[in-house]
Amino acid sequence: MKTLVDEVQGRLRSAARAVRALASDRRGVAAVEFAFIAPVLLSLYFVTMEVSQAIETNRKVSRVGSMVADLVTQQSSEVPKDELEAIMKIGSVILQPYNRSEPTITVTAIYLTDENNPDAEVQWSRKMTGTSFGEGPAKDTITSVPDTLKIRNTFLIRVTSELDYEPVITWSAKKEAALGFAAAFDGIGMKETYYLRPRMTERIECKGC
Repeated sequence: MKTLVDEVQGRLRSAARAVRALASDRRGVAAVEFAFIAPVLLSLYFVTMEVSQAIETNRKVSRVGSMVADLVTQQSSEVPKDELEAIMKIGSVILQPYNRSEPTITVTAIYLTDENNPDAEVQWSRKMTGTSFGEGPAKDTITSVPDTLKIRNTFLIRVTSELDYEPVITWSAKKEAALGFAAAFDGIGMKETYYLRPRMTERIECKGC
């Protein structure tokens, strides 16, 4: 009986030594820790990269509206439709190298009527979506402008630049036709509106618009 007890105790001591040896063995710990941390680090990297790209693209959308408004208001009393469309095309190039979605640029000429409380009447408008051109708000329709710009018998050029920003992850998912959770971040709306007055003349007409 004593031999059996000794054998059991010996095995228990051997098991205890094996457990202590396993607990003190640090080999492979770094690999396990990396396996836990790597996904978090990669996620943070891609999120940081995507946020920085989105901020930069939003600045470019603002720059598009500012540049187009500035060029249009530098025209003489009349701007041909082809020249106006060329200016809008130049504006869209500012967004490069971003090309995952197409911008919309709308140029609208507005006349503030000669009244104490002037109406903002559309005189002409041109709209570019991607590479296609069309009409914006119809002539003589009433639109809205900030109260600080409502000066009777004056003329304004309004340029609105818009873009549905697509993060890389949603753009890639669309190609694979499986958005899933990424759909929540699809099509982030970016929009800027600029109002400027003509520089060379009191008003600017658009020939052919």
